[in-house]
Amino acid sequence: MAEIREEGILTEEQDPKAMDMETKNQQFEEDLEDILEKLQNADYFDARNAILKYNEVDISEIIEEVLDEIGVEKAIIMFRMLPKDVSVEVFSYLDGDDQVKIIDGITDREIAYIMEEMDFDDKIDVLEELPANIVDKILDQTPREERKLINTFLNYPDDSAGSLMTPDYISLQETMTVAQALAHIKNQGMDSETVYTCYVKHGGRELKGIVSLSAIVTSEPDTLISDIMHTDYVYLNVNDDQEDVAEAFKKYGFIAIPVVDNENRLVGIVTVDDVMEIMEEEATEDIERMGGVMSDEPDAEYLDIGVFKHVKNRLPWLLFMTVMLMITGTLISQFEHVLSQVITLVAYLPLLMGTGGNTGTQAATLIIRGLSVDEVDLKDAGKVLWKELRVSIILGLILSVFNFLKIILIDGESVMIALTVALSMVMVIVFAKLLGGMLPMLAKKVGVDPALMATPMISSLTDMVSSCIYLLTASILLGIAL
Repeated sequence: MAEIREEGILTEEQDPKAMDMETKNQQFEEDLEDILEKLQNADYFDARNAILKYNEVDISEIIEEVLDEIGVEKAIIMFRMLPKDVSVEVFSYLDGDDQVKIIDGITDREIAYIMEEMDFDDKIDVLEELPANIVDKILDQTPREERKLINTFLNYPDDSAGSLMTPDYISLQETMTVAQALAHIKNQGMDSETVYTCYVKHGGRELKGIVSLSAIVTSEPDTLISDIMHTDYVYLNVNDDQEDVAEAFKKYGFIAIPVVDNENRLVGIVTVDDVMEIMEEEATEDIERMGGVMSDEPDAEYLDIGVFKHVKNRLPWLLFMTVMLMITGTLISQFEHVLSQVITLVAYLPLLMGTGGNTGTQAATLIIRGLSVDEVDLKDAGKVLWKELRVSIILGLILSVFNFLKIILIDGESVMIALTVALSMVMVIVFAKLLGGMLPMLAKKVGVDPALMATPMISSLTDMVSSCIYLLTASILLGIAL
C-alpha cells in the first residue's frame, strides 16, 4: 500500500481518476461504518489499516466520528495506533473540544511530541482554543525559547494578522549570492511553511524585499539576491484586522504575505490556508447577521451551541422586529376607518407587505455582497440609486399589471380596487428597492456592518411603510376620508 506523506498525494486505493467525488463520499461513509464496527468489536489493527487508507484530514473526521459514536476511550486507542507523524497532523485538524478530549487521555510525553512536531501556526491556533489549565500543561513540556515565542504570539490581539502568522519562513540576506541562498533553502526548507517566496532582510530583521524561488533557481550562481529581489512588495502589519488580511489575499492572489511590526521588522508570514478559514468565519458571520442571529462565535458549530446561547443570539433581532410590528399595527389601526369602508382591502395588505420585504431584501443582499468583495464602493451610491430605481420601476410595472388582471379576472373585484393595489405595488417596490440598496451603504458610511441592514431591518421597515402607502393610496383613489 502506497502511503501518503506529502500534501495532496493519495494512496493507490484512492486514485482520484478512479472515482468521482460522489462515489468517494459514498465509499468514505461505507468505510466509516466498517471502521466503527471494527472498533466496537476491538479489531483495532484492522481498523487502523482501514483508517490509514485515508489522508490526515479524513482521518481527523473519522476520529471525531469515533468520539461522537463510540466514546473517548476507543478514539484515544485509535489515535495512539496512528504513526507518529500522522497523529500530529490529525491532531491539528481536530476541533478544540476534541483536542481537549485527546489531550486528557494521553501522556505528557505524547503531548510534548505533538506540540514539538506541529507547525507553529497550527500550534498557536490550538493553544488559543484550549482551556488555560491545558495550555499550562502543554507549555510545561515546551522548551524555554519556544515558550517565549509562543507567549509573544498569544499576546497579539485576537483576529489580527499577528495571531494568524507563523515564524516558519525562509529569510535571506541581501548580500547572499544565489548559490548561498539555494544552500540555505535546502537546509531550512523542510521546516518552513512555504519555499516559493523568500523574504530578504537587511542587517537584523528589517524587511527589504521579496524574491521568488523561480527567480533564484533561474539566476546565475554568483548573482546577488539584492539584484533579483523585488522591493515593491505587499505586506501586513501585526495589528491589521483579519478581515483586512483576507481582503489582501483576495486582491493579490498570493499564497503568503509577510507581516511586519511598526518598525518594518519581519516577524512572520500569513499563508493562504489560514486565510481560507478566516474567509469562512467572515462569511458565516455575515450570513448569521443577515438572518438576524447576533452570534459572537461564528466558528462554533450549530450542535455545539447550547440552547440558551441560541436564545441569546436570536432574541435581540426578534425583539426589534416585534417592536417594529407593534408600530406597524398601530399605524394600520389609524386607518381603521378606511378598512371598515372597504373590507376587501385587508386581503391585499399581506401581499404588498411581503412583496416589499422580498424585493428590499434582494437589493440589500446584492449590495452587501458587492461591498464585501469590493465590487461596490461608497462613491458608487449615485449609480446604485439610479440602477435600483430603474430596476424597481420595471419590476413594479410587471408585478402590478399581473396583480391588476388577477384581481379583476379571478378575484372579481372592481377596477378601482385593482388600481389601488397595482399603484401601491409600484410605489412599495420602488421604496423597498431603494431602501435595500441604500441602507447597507449608509451602514458602512457610519461604521456599522452592512450585513446588519439585511432581512430583519429591511423587512420591518418595508412592512411599516408598505402599509402606510397602501392605505393612503386607497383613501385617495376610493375617496374615503381619513
